[in-house]
Formats: sequence, structure tokens, C-alpha cells
Amino acid sequence: MIRRQRLAVGVCALLAALAAGLTFPTAAAADETEQAAPKVELVLDVSGSMRTRDIDGGTRMAAAKQAFDDVLDATPQDVELGIRTLGANYPGNDRKEGCKDTAQLYPVGPLDRTDAKTAVATLQPTGWTPIGPALLKAAGDLDGGSGTRRIVLISDGEDTCQPLDPCEVAREIAAKGIGLTIDTLGLVPDSKTRDQLSCIADATGGTYTSVQHKEELTDRVGQLVHRAADPVVTPVAASGAGQCTSAPTLKSGLYTDRAAFGQQRWYKVDVKPGQELRASVSVADDRAVNPSYGVLLRAVTAKGREIVRGEAAGTGRTDMISTGLRYPKPSSDDDNAPAETVCLEVAHSFSAPAGVKSTPGLPLELTVDVVSGPDQAHDVASFGLGRGWWLLGTLVLIGFLAGVLWGWLSRWRVAIWRTN
Repeated sequence: MIRRQRLAVGVCALLAALAAGLTFPTAAAADETEQAAPKVELVLDVSGSMRTRDIDGGTRMAAAKQAFDDVLDATPQDVELGIRTLGANYPGNDRKEGCKDTAQLYPVGPLDRTDAKTAVATLQPTGWTPIGPALLKAAGDLDGGSGTRRIVLISDGEDTCQPLDPCEVAREIAAKGIGLTIDTLGLVPDSKTRDQLSCIADATGGTYTSVQHKEELTDRVGQLVHRAADPVVTPVAASGAGQCTSAPTLKSGLYTDRAAFGQQRWYKVDVKPGQELRASVSVADDRAVNPSYGVLLRAVTAKGREIVRGEAAGTGRTDMISTGLRYPKPSSDDDNAPAETVCLEVAHSFSAPAGVKSTPGLPLELTVDVVSGPDQAHDVASFGLGRGWWLLGTLVLIGFLAGVLWGWLSRWRVAIWRTN
């Protein structure tokens, strides 16, 4: 009996030791798989042109400083942020020296808001605009690690250090496959600045935004910094077709394409019974356009019946316009029921003023999400009318009753007339 008890105690001790030995490696593995902190570097143009007073009555530099102060206050705790300048230190006319003028104002790492704000407050518009060299240095600042890495470039002019083309620099950064995104913002940009900053952003899957007001600058920079803390979603290039039959089939994801003026782009999505298609599209004007414009996103059956649409209009106050739609497909009692091919049409009514290039097309961003549908989904593709069938039925009934009533009144009036 005593031997059995001792044996049981020994077995329990052995199991406890094995459990403890397995626990620690598991914890270590969990620590090893912990994701790296997202990193963002703000690259600010501090060239002489930033003295220009055309943003809400103040200088471009003052607007940038105010935006940085606000963004630094709102930066998430888990984001490592740094600041690099270009054209901030060399005031001379030697082009060779001016094109070396880029420096890290605040190193990428855990943010000390007071130190970062103090560093930004010392900046004064000074010299050249070496965008290409600054991007190369910024990519080096963010090198290493597996977390999200993003450069936000704010500039009011095109690069003055050719032949080092900043577009080629951005393409080289993208070709390295390090997952670094460059977003660009143009302060009151002209057409050449807009084209160059758009090219830089497109090369790495980033975004370009033109800015005319302080609030716009603060909001956009803040959005980009917060986006770095979101899960990484890399846009996939897609080439829409001119008609549904030859359109590419898309799955859930984020896609980029270009749509020329007056052009329709078609895509296909397979939706199974019991699923819901959610789609949205944004079209940006990366060049000067006429003030009135709109965007249309339609879901159409393979036979051409319209299921549902989303549309939006603009009047020139923003440089991007978006719309979206939802299509829930009812469940089926047949477990082997085939998926329905839904055709998505994207069109916009932007138009180019005289002298503005119409090619390439305007950049569009299409989000497709196929998820589990609601329990009581209805077929909104009912002969192209969707919920309009309820209204049509009501109108038919009202028309019938009105006809009967009018006929009865007419007969009554005729009878009275004959009697009199």
C-alpha cells in the first residue's frame, strides 16, 4: 500500500515537472511571435518656399508646425515615430551642398511629445528641396523589424536635386520588398508638384493628398499616423475590363486600378447563398479637374439586371470621392447551390480642364468584402427593382381603388343627369 502511494506521488511529481518544462518554452514562443511596433517617420520640407503665406492667412511652415503639434498629441502609444527634415540647414546657393541637406530631427522610437514639439518649434524655412535624398535616408531610418513602416512626406514643391528622381527612388524602395509605404501631401501644389508626389505615392501603394487648409493637413497626417497602427493591408493591383464578361474575378481584399475620364471599369465577385457582398470605391483627382464630379458603383447580375447601386457627387471641395453598396444573397435549402456571379461597375464623371493630361486615368481604390449574410436576407435583385416592388405594388393597388371609385362616381353622376 505504501509502495503504491509513493509510486503515485512520484508519477504526479514527474507530470508536474514535465508540465512546468513545457510551460516556459510556450511563453517564450509567445514572446518571440509578438509583433513589432509600427514605425512612422514624418518627412517635412523646410525649404525657402515654405515661407509663402497662402494657407489660411499664414505661412506654409506655420501650418505644418501646428499640424505636427496636434498630431504628436494624438499619436497612439504603440507607434514609434520619428521626424526627418529636408532643406532645413543649408541656406547657400551651392546645389551640391543643398542636395545633401537632410537630417533626422527626432529619431524613430518611443515618442517623447515634449522633446519632439521642441525640435519642431526650432525649424525655419531655409534651403533646397532634396526629396530623393531624404526618402533614401528615411528608408534607412525605418530599416529593420517586421512591423508596419510608413513614411509621410509633406512638401510644397518638386525636387530640386535632379537627376536623382524621387519617383525612381520610391520605385527602388518598393522593389526591395520591405513593405514600406510612402504617403505624400502637397501644400498648395502646382501641377508639376502634384504629378511628382502622386508618382512617389503610387510607386509604394501609398496615397497622395493635396492640402489647401490647416485643418486638412492636421486631419490627414493624423489619419496616416493612426493607419500605421492598423493591421497591414497591402493593395493588390487589378485591371478592370470594359465589360463584365471579360472582367477579372476578385476575392475579398483591397485593390487599386486607374479609370480614364468617361471610362467604365468592370469586376466580378462570386457570392454564395447566405453571403453578403460589401463593396466600396474611392476615386482621387491626382491632377486639376473641373469642379463638378461624381462616382458610381453598381452591382449587376450576369444577365444585366441592376441589383443595387451607390453614388456620390462632389463640387470641388475635396480631392477624393467615395461610395459603397451592400448585397445580401438569400440562403438556399440546397447545400450545393452554386455561387452567383455579381458584376461590379465603377464609373466617374471627373473631367479635365483644357491643357490637363487625360492619361493615365485617375487612381481608384476598390474594397471587396464577402461575409456571412443576415439571417433574413431578401433578394434585392428582384427584376432590378429591389425594395421598389413594395412601392410599385402599393401604387398599383391605389390606382385600382381610385379607378373603381372614379368609375362609380361617374356612373352615379350620369344617372343623376339622366334623371334630371
